[in-house]
Amino acid sequence: MPKIKAIVFDMDGVLIEAKEWHYEALNKALRLFGYEISRYDHLVTYDGLPTAKKLEMLSLEKGLPMGLHEFINHMKQRYTVNMVHMSCSPRFFHEYALSRLKAEGYRLAVASNSIRDTVRLMMEKSCLISYLDFFLSNQDVTKAKPDPEIYATAIQKLALTPEEVLVLEDNRNGIQAATAAGAHVMKIETVYDVNYENIKAHIKLAEAR
Repeated sequence: MPKIKAIVFDMDGVLIEAKEWHYEALNKALRLFGYEISRYDHLVTYDGLPTAKKLEMLSLEKGLPMGLHEFINHMKQRYTVNMVHMSCSPRFFHEYALSRLKAEGYRLAVASNSIRDTVRLMMEKSCLISYLDFFLSNQDVTKAKPDPEIYATAIQKLALTPEEVLVLEDNRNGIQAATAAGAHVMKIETVYDVNYENIKAHIKLAEAR
């Protein structure tokens, strides 16, 4: 089995505890027009999808006018940025993990369903951007997760085979995308699972298969 040479991180729920920010920001924008995504629907159906896809689904399922998509998306991004500035800060165990992995020669990247500006802002505010070889957003692909395109693109950009890449993901859409791309997958329950010891243990498991 090939050695793991790179680790690709999802962002929300993996490196940044931002799921709640996205949920609240989108609902705040939707409430301007009398719409809302329930907690249940968020967890079961919408979690991990890009905002544009969520709005498409709301139009089909709940009659949200298509003409409102651009404005709601714009407001959602504004609300998200405000929350990031208020709440996003460095976590020592993440900085420690990425700095050690980078020092050991692993290549590191982020592949997120968020837009490019949000990914950059969160990585800067969390002081993780300097450890990354690159990051990919939903604007860098044609099809967002659960389609495997973003992970296939990351693997190609790394010039590695899928078997040489470990992906850290926390939701079914991301896991489906990473698995379909052929990478090894480490399932994350909370951002606290993303520490040096856990990642190294999973690398060892992946290399033993």
